[in-house]
Amino acid sequence: MNYYDEIKDVLVKNEIYKKVKDYSKNKSDLNAYFEVGKLIVEAQGGEERAKYGNKLIKEYSEKLTKELGKGYTYTNLSRMRQFYLLMQKLAPMAQQLPNLTWSHYSIILPLKNLKEIEYYLYISYKLNLSRRELRERIKSKEYERIGKNIKLEESKINTLIKNPILIKVKNKNEKLTEYALHQSILENIDDFLKELGIGFLYAGSEVKIKIGDNYHYIDFLLFNVKFNCYVVIELKVTKMKAEYIGQIMKYMGYVDKYIKEIHNDKTVGVIICKKENKYVMEYCTNPNIFVSTYQTI
Repeated sequence: MNYYDEIKDVLVKNEIYKKVKDYSKNKSDLNAYFEVGKLIVEAQGGEERAKYGNKLIKEYSEKLTKELGKGYTYTNLSRMRQFYLLMQKLAPMAQQLPNLTWSHYSIILPLKNLKEIEYYLYISYKLNLSRRELRERIKSKEYERIGKNIKLEESKINTLIKNPILIKVKNKNEKLTEYALHQSILENIDDFLKELGIGFLYAGSEVKIKIGDNYHYIDFLLFNVKFNCYVVIELKVTKMKAEYIGQIMKYMGYVDKYIKEIHNDKTVGVIICKKENKYVMEYCTNPNIFVSTYQTI
């Protein structure tokens, strides 16, 4: 079998198809590059030998570039081989992501950890991330900040909240008050919601509530559409303290009683503080309260 001619034929047909069927050219790219990757692996003698068959890819790249033009560099053909091998390993959930482009895969393919790859494919699809947004999330080490044992298909709200949470401020070297931190989040509220995780919507800031004869203010009240619940956010510029748990529990109780609808799930509380205190959280019996630290950028 002449693998080079087969590969060339697949790529030529793909170029023709994209010109005629522009609306579905992304699917055509993915199908073509998958097939090319498969042929390269076969030409190299199988998956195990494919790991070491770089000489053949270089040869094919030089011939394709000469005959078909730009776009078939050694790196691109190597990515096609990686793409084919990756699709053999991905969970069914990650194999069916219709709005991802070859550009998305090209950014993700250099990653080594399969679970990390699945995570970035998943959020790219769920949040319809652009290539630039995807690069930024990988650069910020988002996967590492959510914990490496996450099971996306069984995810809970706390597994998608990162630690630390990155918050944009004007001067990251300046010591922040709670008010200044609050204002910085308000000024970049869209970025903050995306940083928190999937499905967060803004419901209010400094929400005034009355408990007994006293008025209190919830720093941020959010709603999560994925998990169908309100989320109370409390900001602290100090190390985590035990009294913060009691405070946020009161606010969560108020939201459950007076704000949430009967079809909504129980309210979740997130305390965002400067430093963690694992000893405090060991004695927190409420499973809907979570703690994360913040980092200014």
